[in-house]
Amino acid sequence: MANQVETIINVQSENRNRVTVFFRGILVVPVFIYVISLSQMAHWGMSSTMITLPVILALVFRGVYPSYILTFNHAMMELSIRLISYLLFLTDDYPSIERNPNFAVLLPDVQGGRALSRWKPIFKFIFAIPLVIVGIIYSAIAALFTVFAWLHILFTAKYPKSVRNFVVGSIKYWNRIIGYAGILVTDEYPSFKI
Repeated sequence: MANQVETIINVQSENRNRVTVFFRGILVVPVFIYVISLSQMAHWGMSSTMITLPVILALVFRGVYPSYILTFNHAMMELSIRLISYLLFLTDDYPSIERNPNFAVLLPDVQGGRALSRWKPIFKFIFAIPLVIVGIIYSAIAALFTVFAWLHILFTAKYPKSVRNFVVGSIKYWNRIIGYAGILVTDEYPSFKI
């Protein structure tokens, strides 16, 4: 999976703040509004909070991935990971709008001479349908595990390792799909594995 999006999430397993975990749904609202405002600002060409349509046009007609859009999409993916990790109780660090070394998204090199296909971006959305269906199943299971983790953290101040592996794996899975069909940084079909 060398040409896939890689996600690094350092989970805080012990000594969790039970108060912030209990009120997490309320505490996350300001950052959620910030992310939504960015996605509304760049509404045209969006795949959730990522810019997609201009990338498709640039790849099809010019064969080039615009560097400024790559920078924006990369920053939005990392911000989304910080927000999701906080919301799913993987960390007590409030999601910063600036980079955090505990959360990283590593994109394949699309600028260094490795050419992306000019025609695959048009069809990637269709090819991604099975990936999305499996991702929805993974997300439903991760949501159930997160409810269990929430209760476990409230009573023990620890995040269970078995739950952590699945929840982080489902986030990594979705990032591979986004890299393939959302921000179009790879032509390699993602694996169905978590």
